[in-house]
Amino acid sequence: MAAGMERLGDGEHAGDSDRYRPGYELVAEQLLAYIAEHHLRPGDRLPTEKGLAEILGATRNVTREAVKVLAAIGRLSVRKGAGIFVASSDAPASPADEELAHFQPTDLQHVVMLLDYRRLIEGETAARAATLATPIQVRSLREHAEQSMSAANQADAKGFADADELFHNAVSTAAQNVFLQAAVANIRKFALQSDVLLFHGDVPGSLEVAGAQHIGIAEAIAAGDPETAAKLMIEHVETTRDQFERRIRDRLVTRT
Repeated sequence: MAAGMERLGDGEHAGDSDRYRPGYELVAEQLLAYIAEHHLRPGDRLPTEKGLAEILGATRNVTREAVKVLAAIGRLSVRKGAGIFVASSDAPASPADEELAHFQPTDLQHVVMLLDYRRLIEGETAARAATLATPIQVRSLREHAEQSMSAANQADAKGFADADELFHNAVSTAAQNVFLQAAVANIRKFALQSDVLLFHGDVPGSLEVAGAQHIGIAEAIAAGDPETAAKLMIEHVETTRDQFERRIRDRLVTRT
């Protein structure tokens, strides 16, 4: 068992701040930290499930669930008969890619950097969409914004998440730049990791507020007002940043 770690049973949690979090989520965080601390790169093989359980001070069942979660969000690759690996892509890794491979979804510094990047990219994307969106794209934006608002009014978190993804993808599509589209998609991939491990199924903030922000952004784009569209998108991202920072800081405070 690693120093300072308590063995986590199937229903156990470590620390007062984590008492309401499933054990597999805590172990998933520990496993990501283990990968970073050992400078493992995409494609590197990890110890067996049993070995990881011993290293992380967890039960086999909890470790298995943690591996499943990390595989589902694209951080690990489990190959039957071969083992557990750090997930990799076919493209050669650059130094920046290696840094991103060690992204810590619950680390305040990493999350703030991600959301700062999102602020820059999505603010510019909204501004460009306001000048370049076609009538069909504007209609799509409005529909997805209204869908998100409708889901928010019904407290339908799953429906909101689906509409939210469609809305942000529609904004990036309307910007008429495939590199911006790719950047937004990549941002959302990393943000989802933080969402899963920090909020574990809970709603991060007010769905009604986010839905109303979607409506405002869509209307600014429809009006061809790039300045307002960018401003509202940045405010939208900053709302998300506040929610993530608050959750991480609350956890840090309760651990001291």
